[in-house]
Amino acid sequence: MNIYDFELIDIDSKRVSMSSYKNKVLLIVNVASKCGFTPQYKELELLYKKYKDRGFEILAFPSNQFASQEPAPNSKIKEFCELNFGVTFKLFAKIDVNEKNADPLYKYLTSHKRGIFGTKAIKWNFTKFLIDRDGNIVKRYAPATPPNKLQKDIEELL
Repeated sequence: MNIYDFELIDIDSKRVSMSSYKNKVLLIVNVASKCGFTPQYKELELLYKKYKDRGFEILAFPSNQFASQEPAPNSKIKEFCELNFGVTFKLFAKIDVNEKNADPLYKYLTSHKRGIFGTKAIKWNFTKFLIDRDGNIVKRYAPATPPNKLQKDIEELL
């Protein structure tokens, strides 16, 4: 199994095959609208605009698992992201990223790239995974890591 074997539901309830992202550099992020890290949406959008024409995609997955910081339905999440941050990168339907109901994609990500001290669990909103063009999970970044600090790593993969 690899990252391209997963099928997901986007924020508009459409099925999306991860295979459609083959040969792209991906940044996969779990997000929330009421988090202290929510301003990272702005930096994520800047990264996306800077690199999208070179084969870079951001895939954002809202989750309400951390202090209920994403309580809204998908339609409101999409509206919030577009109105407040001008988000144009791909948003997916709200999912769980931890525990028994975790989305299979996140089970895969966390089992293949552990966090600090070897932990599998996502610790908070805005944990980031960088994926190379071959679907390999290259790096996992802590929620506090600002997106602009990922530029060097992204450029190396592009």
